[in-house]
Amino acid sequence: MSKIYIIHENDEWTVHLTNRLEELYLPYESWHLDKGLVDLTTAPPEGIFYNRMSASSHTRGHRYAPELAGGVLSWLEFHGRTVFNGTKALSLELSKINQYTALEASGIKTPKTIAAVGNEQIILAAQKLGKTPFITKHNRAGKGLGVQLFQTKEALEAYVNGPLFEEPIDGITLIQEYIQSFESYITRAEFVGGKYVYAVQVDTSEGFELCPADSCQIGDAFCPVGEEPAMKFEIKEDISASWIERYEAFLQASKIDVAGIEFIRDVSGDIYTYDVNTNTNYNADAEAKAEKYGMLELAKFLGTALESSKINV
Repeated sequence: MSKIYIIHENDEWTVHLTNRLEELYLPYESWHLDKGLVDLTTAPPEGIFYNRMSASSHTRGHRYAPELAGGVLSWLEFHGRTVFNGTKALSLELSKINQYTALEASGIKTPKTIAAVGNEQIILAAQKLGKTPFITKHNRAGKGLGVQLFQTKEALEAYVNGPLFEEPIDGITLIQEYIQSFESYITRAEFVGGKYVYAVQVDTSEGFELCPADSCQIGDAFCPVGEEPAMKFEIKEDISASWIERYEAFLQASKIDVAGIEFIRDVSGDIYTYDVNTNTNYNADAEAKAEKYGMLELAKFLGTALESSKINV
């Protein structure tokens, strides 16, 4: 039977989608790729395939899940299966370098960034950037991995050469200009089927742990953006139609079907886009308050695609 196949490595982030698929009586199968094989001697099953492999899989003990997912996606695409967030989307999920070059190619401004491998090169990158303060982050990241704010190059040098230095999983550290925001928040625009769903304002005053999933609790103390407490995640429709069009065009060019795109507005009003999350999650409290539900929209999108695939067989 033709069904929806979900490619992933984290049940906690996927259960919200499968609950919606069950709610809509849609057939599905979960492919948890923390381990497995790719049998190139056989053809994949019939159906549609949705990839939500995460760049942060190694933090859950699934070091090689993205590499296995890449092989599975290539196998599916070779056999002409319908794949959402395929190999090109995965390449952007796993590399900020790939994200920034793709964004810039679409005319979308990103923060000035230099990538480096090796301790001496990281320090050299900060010198070359020539701006203080600045931040570091991991190239293959997710969950705000490696994000730290440095006021001086000397502070970076002490960190890089000290015992607390956090080696990125792919060895690549990014040195990036610090974007001073007028207010302590960023905006994350959510897209399903390449189309805008809603925008969520994310409070960054207590740090840069911006993962909206209910299970994210790493408590990162570093912040790159600088009455009753506001919700950390709150849906607010203050993104302009022109930016929605630009992001949708970028997603189409990059063959990304589902994503959360994060951007920040500096004190001069300029917008910088710094993250494309193709394994996007949604915050339950924010959605309940606004009565907008990303996983429900995603389940509907996948269901429509499944029905279309049956008609076109």
